[in-house]
Amino acid sequence: MSQNELISKIEDLKALEQLIKEAEEEAEAIKDSIKAEMLEQNTEELIAGTYIVRWRTTLRSTFDTTSFKKKYDELYKAFTKQTTSRRFTIG
Repeated sequence: MSQNELISKIEDLKALEQLIKEAEEEAEAIKDSIKAEMLEQNTEELIAGTYIVRWRTTLRSTFDTTSFKKKYDELYKAFTKQTTSRRFTIG
């Protein structure tokens, strides 16, 4: 691949990433407006035509690794493992 082709591909990638970012922001704004409507109607489920929109409160338990590490550092180290990965960036 020539230098010009590489530059062109990077520029195409950057343009597509910008489009994705803008689309995600627009989708999030639409979700927020639907959520606002659901709050106004005081409902966790909304029926619109053939669509059922649910926005429910859920509970979940998570493991507090920071506190565990502070209290049981040796045990934490005994059960952690290192992994290797590669990061792709364009500056």
